[in-house]
Amino acid sequence: MLTDAEKVDVRRFAGYGNFGQQALPASGYRFSTAYGTLEYKLNNLTTQEESVLRTVYLARLATLETDMVDQTTQNLDTDQAAVWKHNKNEHRDRRALYFDFRRQMCGFLGIPPGPNLGTGGGLTVVV
Repeated sequence: MLTDAEKVDVRRFAGYGNFGQQALPASGYRFSTAYGTLEYKLNNLTTQEESVLRTVYLARLATLETDMVDQTTQNLDTDQAAVWKHNKNEHRDRRALYFDFRRQMCGFLGIPPGPNLGTGGGLTVVV
């Protein structure tokens, strides 16, 4: 069974808001079908699914998140070898990798990316 801290990380990485202290996940302003589905899935994963979620997604997403701030652990800083040139887009590249992996986790869980993750298309128009 996932720990509460792991569930918090999954919600956060998936782009969903805080769960809070609510008694029922289907109550209050935070309820949506996708959020309810996420909570159901988090509470009903098989042992093997939990293992994949922990080792493949949560561990790597934590590292990718840290790497966006501490840009010394992964080598995305080189744009060209031989005559070394700094990658001017290093932060953008790290952010894109992080957000892409977050969306991959949502795909693994079978849920749509949450509102804080966006669509990934760059521009969202609400009519």
